Amino acid sequence: MRKIIAARNDDRGRIAAVRFEGNSTFTPLPTAVRIAQREGIEDHHVVRGGHARTHLRSNPDGRIGNNLDELAKK
Repeated sequence: MRKIIAARNDDRGRIAAVRFEGNSTFTPLPTAVRIAQREGIEDHHVVRGGHARTHLRSNPDGRIGNNLDELAKK
């Protein structure tokens, strides 16, 4: 199972890409969602939001450091 270690925002401040442990490049968010649906991602899961859009969300574990918004600040 893969683990997200970093995230990157687009110009509107929305998460646009994530970096998996062991990778040197960022993976676009739509690709990361497909990976999560197929293989799973440690500490994260896919949710379906409004207008049938899918999103990655950290598991509700009480930790802030693994939230994508926090990872994008680093």
